[in-house]
Amino acid sequence: MSSALSSTVEGLYLAHHTWLTGWLRRRLDCPQSAADLAQDTYVRLLQAREAPQLVEPRAFLTTVAKRVLCNHFRRQALERAYLEALAQVPEHLAPSEEDKALILETLFELDRLLDGLAPRVKRAFLLAQIDGLGHTEIARELGISLATVKRYLHKAALRCYFAL
Repeated sequence: MSSALSSTVEGLYLAHHTWLTGWLRRRLDCPQSAADLAQDTYVRLLQAREAPQLVEPRAFLTTVAKRVLCNHFRRQALERAYLEALAQVPEHLAPSEEDKALILETLFELDRLLDGLAPRVKRAFLLAQIDGLGHTEIARELGISLATVKRYLHKAALRCYFAL
């Protein structure tokens, strides 16, 4: 990491951390989550390749924090959906707590990998990989042609390949 980036983030942190935490608290109504997401915002800045030239630092922080907040809400929704699906599984077939945590982390990572793909492309990929449906079944489920299914699956597989 460049020293310019590090000093920029340090300066932003010192000057705006309290404000950003308050901004997030008003949106989350939870001081602990707001503090966590404020930290996540600065971590995201530290992971950037270069230091941005800032004219409006709070507007910049707000933009980054909104993305972090969106990811937070998406993860919560994914976790809720997973737990609702688990509630339908008979208790004797339910995974252990450790397995649940691993599965949930895998789902989060898969969601991150597929982020930015069209919803139908994601859906086709998930139908193939998680539900185990074949191309013909996916085409029928989504109401699309077999060629489109193949194109969607290829696009999703490429996204995963290049992300790794």
